[in-house]
Amino acid sequence: MKYNVKITGIGDMALEFLTEKMLIIFNENAPAELKEISVLHEASDLSDEVKTGDLVEICGKEYFVSAVGDEANHTLKKMGHCSLKFDGAEEPQLPGTIHLKGESNPEIKIGEYITII
Repeated sequence: MKYNVKITGIGDMALEFLTEKMLIIFNENAPAELKEISVLHEASDLSDEVKTGDLVEICGKEYFVSAVGDEANHTLKKMGHCSLKFDGAEEPQLPGTIHLKGESNPEIKIGEYITII
């Protein structure tokens, strides 16, 4: 397991990004101006870099990593931050984005987990 965090908060505008097939995640200590657009989670260490083909489980739904932006591992390790894009893209569109391939958007709930294997 590379990463395992419990969801502790959902910003007022965070779930609106799911209509764009995107989710922004941050540790609980995210800057105030970013908390309202983010899904917040407890802090944890990233034990190994996220790579194409890794399994990501979000609130019980499974996805596979299809692309990883150049900065995504750095920001995930430092701040628990990245953008998760549910579009299956094979080339990263932005440096901080991890692209995921799966059936549908997850149902985000406080107390559920985001796990990367």
